[in-house]
Order: sequence, then C-alpha cells, then structure tokens
Amino acid sequence: MTTDPTDLRRTRAYFLSFAAFGLASASLGPTVPALAAQTGSNLDLISSLFVGRSLGYLAGIQFSSRLFDRVPGHPLMAIGIGLMAMVLTAVPLLPSLAALVVAMITLGIAEGTIEVGGNTMLVRNHPDNLAPFMNGLHFFFGAGAFVAPLVVGQAIGITGGIAWAYWTLAIFTLPAALSILSLKSPTTVATDAMSTNEPPECPVSWPAVILVAACLFTVVGAEVGFAGWIYTYAYEMNLANETTAAYLTSVFWGAFAFGRLAAIPVSKRVEPQVILLADIVGAILSVGIVVVFPGSVWVLWVATLGAGLSIASMFASLLNLAQSRLQWSARISGWFFMGSSLGGMSVPWIIGQLFETWGSRATMLVLLADIGVSAVLFWLLWRFLTRSRILDENVSSRELGPNG
Repeated sequence: MTTDPTDLRRTRAYFLSFAAFGLASASLGPTVPALAAQTGSNLDLISSLFVGRSLGYLAGIQFSSRLFDRVPGHPLMAIGIGLMAMVLTAVPLLPSLAALVVAMITLGIAEGTIEVGGNTMLVRNHPDNLAPFMNGLHFFFGAGAFVAPLVVGQAIGITGGIAWAYWTLAIFTLPAALSILSLKSPTTVATDAMSTNEPPECPVSWPAVILVAACLFTVVGAEVGFAGWIYTYAYEMNLANETTAAYLTSVFWGAFAFGRLAAIPVSKRVEPQVILLADIVGAILSVGIVVVFPGSVWVLWVATLGAGLSIASMFASLLNLAQSRLQWSARISGWFFMGSSLGGMSVPWIIGQLFETWGSRATMLVLLADIGVSAVLFWLLWRFLTRSRILDENVSSRELGPNG
C-alpha cells in the first residue's frame, strides 16, 4: 500500500465522501411510507421517487464523467456533496409528489457526481494495488448507509416524524465537502495524455464494458431494491412495526458495510471473479428462503443479513475486475455507472408497480429474478473475457475448465 501522506489524506477524504453518499442514499427506503403520507400518494406512485433519483444519477454521471477528465475533480465532488446536503434539508418540507420528484432528481445528480468522482479519483490516486482501497471506499458507503436508517428510526421514535432525520443527515454530510476541498486533486488522465502526446496503452473492449455495465445494472438493482423496499415489505407483511422495520433496514446496511470491510483483505488473495460467484450464490439463497418462508420473522432477519453480506462486495469486485483487465477512464466509469443507475431506477420501480397488485411478496420475487439475471450476465462476461484472452491463461484453465 502507498505510504505517501498526500495520497493517504486524499484517500481518507474519498472515504468520508462516500460515507456521506451512503447516508443520503439510504435515507429514502425507511422514509417511503412517511413521504407517501406527506404527499398523499400510494405506493405505486411514490415509487417514482426511485425513478427520479436514478434519472438524476444517470444525468449526473454522464455530465460529470466528461468533466472529471478535463478539470480538477475535488471541487466538483465538493459541489456534489453540498448539493446533496441542500436536498436532504428540503425533502421533509416539500408537500407534493412532483416537488419531491424534482428533489430526488437533484439528489441523483449530486450522487452521480460523487460516484464518478470518488471512483475515478481513487483509481488515479492508487494506480497500483487498487483492490483494497476500492473495497475500502465502498465499505464507507455501506457504513454511511448503515447509520442512516438508525437516525431515521430514532427520529421517528422521538419526534414522530422524519424532518429531524433528514436535517441530521444533511449536517453529517458537510465535513466531507470541507475535507475534499482542502486537498489538491490528483493529476487527470486528460492532462497526462496532453503532456505526453501518447496514445492509450490498449484499445477499449466495448463488449466487455457493456457486459460489466449490465452486471452492475442487476447488482445495484438488487441493492437498491432490497434496501429501498425491505422496510415497507416488513411493515406491510406485519413482520415489524415502523421502528423495527427501520432497524431491519439498518441490519441490511450493517451487513453490507461489514461485507465490504471483510472484502478488503479477501480481495488481496482471491480473484474478483471468484468473489462474485460466491456473492451471487449467497444472494440467491438469501432471497430464496424469504420466498419459500414469507411469514417467518426470523427467516426475514437472517435473509436480510445474508443479502447484505452477499451483495456487499459485488460492485467493487466488478470494478476491480474491470480495472485490472480494461483501460480505465472517467468515460468508461460513466458507462459503468449508467448501467448501475438504470438498475437502481428500474428494479425498485418495478417492485413499486407490482406491490399494489401482487402484494408484498412481489418484492422478493422481483429481487430473486434480478439476481438470477445477474448470474447469467456474469457467466457471459466471464466467458467473453476468457475467450478474448483478457483473463490470465492460468485463470482460464484453472477456474473455467476446458469447456469454458
């Protein structure tokens, strides 16, 4: 690992930024019923908040992915964090669904900027030995996401509303903006290319990029779908009250954070494709037992813990696999996060549409189907990389066997 003090200070700032990102990201799920009551909306309409946030996220990554290759990244990240804090402050004050959708679009733009910025800056800060730092970055997202439902649960219990939950989370995000602004941005790829006038080291494999983006679609769809609807699922199934359902959401994010922390040492010794395979199996088993035993409180808690642990390292492992095999740039990051944005938009929206007609069980059925698709897509990606000789020859022969 690097011992340069400036690099380490930057890394700490990126970690803090992703903790703030996690706080904001996990705020919506536990407050869905309260926001529905605040705006007089039913659940299929309130699911448009997930769509709005994901559309904003998509716009944010597309716009920022171009800027991060051309201008210093830290000021852009600080602007994104500040915008995120402003939206969190405003959410409990907005009386209409339309106003909340606009707020979620704005929040998504801020989150997309932080997502692209944090990952791209970290790659530039640690061009070698990236895996533990990448897993660390996404661990801090999970840590922030773990805290958010606890804040919501306490706020509901003490004040009977969600206003102070959002305002507290907004305050918690501000130190990240100050931290990132105090440090100089790492040198951009565009600057390096202009100064050396050298072409890229290798061409971009666009089929691989598209397959990684498709995998991220399903991974983030499962993450946002589970975290965003587990509160409402548990409450509507009479498996938890409002406060307990918030704690259940926190259990998911706590397991998620622990899984990402555990992935830091594991990623140094285990290939990312092996980690991904184990994660997919664990996620299928976790969601599957809830489908089989929908009325069991204990099964739900165990499955929530298992789903958080399993989904935790998927995102970072996919990025580690991509970074080790493909030429990396903010433009490529934009494609990856476009896939993740569409997944974070589509899967929760589908759950919301089916919730009213199919009932609460639609949540787990949609999630199980999503994770099943992720298994197929990962197999296709693995097969493509192997046949294209992007993976090492020893991995091809040892892990896949003679038939691929």
